[in-house]
Amino acid sequence: MTLRRTLIASALLALTLGQAATAADATPAAVAENYADIVHASYSDSLAAAKNLQAAIDRFVAAPSEAGLADAKKAWLAAREPYGQTEAFRFYGGPIDDDKGPEGRINAWPLDEAYIDGVKGKPKAGIVNAKGPITKQQLAKLNERGGEENISTGFHAIEFLLWGQDFNPNGPGERAYTDFVDGKAQNADRRRAYLKTVSDLLVDDLSTVAGAWTPDAANYRAKFVKDPEALRKMLVGIGVLSRAELAGERIEVALDSKNQEDEHSCFSDNTHRDIVANATGIQNVWLGQYRRVDGSVVKGASLKDLVAAKNAKVAEKTSADIAATIAAAGSIQVPFDQEIVKADGRKRVTATVNALKKQANDLVEAAGALGIKKLNVKG
Repeated sequence: MTLRRTLIASALLALTLGQAATAADATPAAVAENYADIVHASYSDSLAAAKNLQAAIDRFVAAPSEAGLADAKKAWLAAREPYGQTEAFRFYGGPIDDDKGPEGRINAWPLDEAYIDGVKGKPKAGIVNAKGPITKQQLAKLNERGGEENISTGFHAIEFLLWGQDFNPNGPGERAYTDFVDGKAQNADRRRAYLKTVSDLLVDDLSTVAGAWTPDAANYRAKFVKDPEALRKMLVGIGVLSRAELAGERIEVALDSKNQEDEHSCFSDNTHRDIVANATGIQNVWLGQYRRVDGSVVKGASLKDLVAAKNAKVAEKTSADIAATIAAAGSIQVPFDQEIVKADGRKRVTATVNALKKQANDLVEAAGALGIKKLNVKG
């Protein structure tokens, strides 16, 4: 055997032994601990990105300019990447979406634009053009008041303020920076105040959620890692996201209606990335690894390891189908609102829905391999 072949064989053997060791070392407790590490890292990245967005918005409202608006938009898009992956940590009553959780203030959608600001045909509509106070407390109080589309806070409120309504079939909204300049637009001062205040509230809410998962603290994480239901909760989170939320609410609804208003990030045309980020978050939980914004990787014992010890075939099929979902989601072209109306685009979007449904069924089977029966992911 040549030296090169010997080195390759040795490397493959080491990799195989390493994978075997990881699977053998996997226990429910280790998987829960690693999951908690991933959740904390993910929310910490989301918080850091939101602070970058907050800083960009602060600079913009202090001296509105076309370049400043562009920087704030870039910061918003960057902040969506880590946050989109955290959606896999929902749906089991954790700190993000329990009775007191801030999820509805962070990522609620779709929103009625006229609830926030003037729109085409209603130039004097919304909170911006009213006379009430613009504070974090008031915006939180007004969120979903009188209707679930009366969204006043979170990523999508910020998105609308930055991009404005989207009347461009080939791209996102085209709000002018002059909407924030005194003398150039009505209530520009209130629009600036709203944008700054809503970004401050987003940072506050993400700080709360990240803190709930901080290690070595008397918080939700400390209870979760000892919870005998931890594995079930993890599987519920990614199972519900796969089928009911992502395949159903976030994609199938828009496919059925062919309505731009039903897409997730309709002002920025970032829906395609929302879908990929959500799908990646599911894979993160299943494989027990997360690539942080700085490129470092949090990795450890995983659900896949536990399932593989019980049924290797199910584990491998689930992994392959999750990877196929991410590939399908990545094929969706921009803008999403045109994909859902054109024949070729609808095929790509439908393929993603079908892939999500398939992996949801896999996750039910994987849960069964672990003896977990109560896993409602059908939606």
